[in-house]
Amino acid sequence: MMIKNAPYKFSEFQSIRFEYGYGDTLNNIFDSKTGEYQFVNRRDSLVKVKLKLSKDDLLYLHRKAADLGFWDFPANELNPDVKGHVPRFVIQFNYLRKTKKVMYDASFNGHDKLKDANERLIKEIQNVLSEAEARQRNSK
Repeated sequence: MMIKNAPYKFSEFQSIRFEYGYGDTLNNIFDSKTGEYQFVNRRDSLVKVKLKLSKDDLLYLHRKAADLGFWDFPANELNPDVKGHVPRFVIQFNYLRKTKKVMYDASFNGHDKLKDANERLIKEIQNVLSEAEARQRNSK
């Protein structure tokens, strides 16, 4: 694993922003600071909702990022040789004094461990968003 002590402390955590889509069209966006979550559903409609993550959700994502070595990921993990309809993700953790932002392209041809760590963090974020959305739906 690519583990190092996180230079980012949860006590200084402010928000996470997660964007994804194809190429430069990142229609799916979640921002924990505002709670705004927009995504394209199965019918290709853009849906906008308010989604609040709990402190436990945010702490989990902070720790998962640290476990996977997110703080050491390169800022741009793109494959310039591939053009077109390729899944792209932007993950940004915002802290009081620092911000870490990574742009990851599914066609990235870097080290396998780095690709695996990116894909695992993306799945963790998506799972937390899905669980929070289900909790919110069930509490109504």
